[in-house]
Amino acid sequence: MKKQNLLVLGSTGSIGQSTLDVAARHPERIEVFALSAHTQVDLLWAQCLQHRPRYAVMVSEPHARLLAEKIQAQGLRTQVLSGAVALDELAAHPEVDVVMAGIVGAAGLSSCLAAARAGKRLLLANKEALVVGGEVFLSAVRQGGATLLPIDSEHSAIFQSLPEDASTWSRRVRKLILTASGGPFRQRDPATLKDVTPEQACAHPNWVMGRKISVDSATMMNKALEVIEARYLFGLPPEQIEVLIHPQSIVHSMVQYHDTSVVAQMGVPDMRAPIAYGLAWPERIESGASHLDFTALPPMGFEAPDPRRFPGLPLAWQALAAPTGTAVVLNAANEVAVDAFLNRRIRFDQIHAVNLACLAGVLPKSPGDLGDLLALDAEVRAFAARQVAAWAA
Repeated sequence: MKKQNLLVLGSTGSIGQSTLDVAARHPERIEVFALSAHTQVDLLWAQCLQHRPRYAVMVSEPHARLLAEKIQAQGLRTQVLSGAVALDELAAHPEVDVVMAGIVGAAGLSSCLAAARAGKRLLLANKEALVVGGEVFLSAVRQGGATLLPIDSEHSAIFQSLPEDASTWSRRVRKLILTASGGPFRQRDPATLKDVTPEQACAHPNWVMGRKISVDSATMMNKALEVIEARYLFGLPPEQIEVLIHPQSIVHSMVQYHDTSVVAQMGVPDMRAPIAYGLAWPERIESGASHLDFTALPPMGFEAPDPRRFPGLPLAWQALAAPTGTAVVLNAANEVAVDAFLNRRIRFDQIHAVNLACLAGVLPKSPGDLGDLLALDAEVRAFAARQVAAWAA
């Protein structure tokens, strides 16, 4: 078996660390070719010590210099690069077979596009590539002949529950059902959400995730973005996509067919399982996650999302029904708003207010390429920053 050369974009994040854990379990089939990080020099250095990649990338030049000094002192042969251009070049590197796209937010879009155009096996943990990239991104996947595999637990579950022949999906599938944990505030009095602290919002009951996605889970904006992503991934109309809260996070998502059958994918809440599936597809390999013990499972329940607690969720269907580019507006607004909340500049409930203000105040433009996407993204971020500044004053 030929080893697969793996590039992990965002290796110091939770997805990146889980990916490296799975890869380390299968040295006979996976070679860590390159790693990238934003600011965590010490953690990336430790990963380089363990996995000995050929390249390591940090976004900023000062961080790259610090990493290079550590690597040189250790006598490693890892070459240190810096900047977004280096990410794009590695994503398209002829020796790279598999790209794990784990960079959070719209910052990961350019390297995802580069990997798609180069025809890589692209493991998509960055939902913004599809939410922001939309048809621009899918066109790059088609033109490059890339293999696009979803890594989000929900989208991986749907992918595993669908027929292998994608041409049959539209006539056989009644609806896709994305499950959501409901986050830490599923039962909290909506009137008290304005008092939520960043620490409370990041305390997810089931999953260990980064701060931004933890807040998105608390608002269920992550699920809104996943609805948009599912629309692009699976090609079904938005009205055939549903969200149900499943607090136990055992059923990761489901597909309901026209004959009333429901096919679901289940497992413990551990991202190593969908990561291992993506790395080995169409085979299956050991992930390191615990096996599901049905005799020990708590009672499982499902419920509809409460719009008072999660007012941002319906914005997904609104964005999909609106002019092209509206999803870009929603995503950029939310990134600015969540960052402002984490830095205690706005209240938890004002995240939704920023998103609404941007959707009302920025006219979406139909993007034709990466430049158009980034220009619209920048326009929305500037508008959102002004909203935040006004409320924070």
